[in-house]
Amino acid sequence: MPQLDFANPLTIFQVAWMAAIFLVLYVALSRWALPQVANVIEARGARIAADLEVARESKLRADLAVTELTSATKRAHAEAQAAIAEAIAGARAEALAEARAANSSLEDRLADAERQIDAARAVAVGALRDIAADTAATIVGRLTGVAADAGLLGRAVDRAIAKA
Repeated sequence: MPQLDFANPLTIFQVAWMAAIFLVLYVALSRWALPQVANVIEARGARIAADLEVARESKLRADLAVTELTSATKRAHAEAQAAIAEAIAGARAEALAEARAANSSLEDRLADAERQIDAARAVAVGALRDIAADTAATIVGRLTGVAADAGLLGRAVDRAIAKA
């Protein structure tokens, strides 16, 4: 091959310069560029590990908040059901006693008892709304660290109650 004719002094000179340039590039890369790349890779790995740890902690806090929300919702539902059951039982007992006492006004008193039941149900649902709004505000505050907008939470709770 004429390109590698080592009898030609120009070829030896070119090969020597190629070796010198390669050596300079190798030293420059191994002493300066590659350590900087390694530092960047290590810093990125550390940052990713820290971000993953923060994500794990955030997920744990979110899971705890969901558990707390679920238990608070169950408690509020049970309290509302108990209040409704108590109001219904009281209204029925009152209506029955009045029906035995005055048979002539049975229809009027029965309608009155049903109005009382509706009022007690409305009070219980109203109490459920307040409990749900307080619970949601507490959870939003704990998760975000910022106080929630009471109007926005109230509308969201009203929509949820309307769906239920």
